[in-house]
Amino acid sequence: MKSLLLVLLLAGAGLTAQAAKVTTPASADQPPSFFAPLEDIPGVLPWSLLSKATTVKAKGGRMVPKYTAEITALDQSEVKVQGFMMPLQPGQKQKHFLLTVTSASCPFCLPAGPEGVVEINSKAPVKFTYAPMIMSGKMTVLKSDSMGLYYRINDASLVAP
Repeated sequence: MKSLLLVLLLAGAGLTAQAAKVTTPASADQPPSFFAPLEDIPGVLPWSLLSKATTVKAKGGRMVPKYTAEITALDQSEVKVQGFMMPLQPGQKQKHFLLTVTSASCPFCLPAGPEGVVEINSKAPVKFTYAPMIMSGKMTVLKSDSMGLYYRINDASLVAP
């Protein structure tokens, strides 16, 4: 475990030095990132749509997501989403990971709120990369996830690294 942490820290330090040249300022729509903001791609679900989800207080004081009609219509549909891989387990290849709107700057912190994260369950292992990727699969808009997630894609496939 200590060696994995050391590798992550060293890799992060190298990424920071290399990416410092392309760091972009935060905008109202996206938090700061080591990479330029993702541009919308025709046929790929834009993060600007997913970010329209809000949070409301439900019975018992629990916070739950509130979705627009556009987001609700995505439930159980085939979609493509572009983002940055955030592994959930050690290893070069991942089948279960998070796809985020911005690059992670810390291996222990989410780079966005729940509206900027999609949980991915991939059919086949996907090789880790710091570069953005496009994943496709069946989108589930989560009503009340125990982990606080808003979106999940099952049976996902890598479209483009």
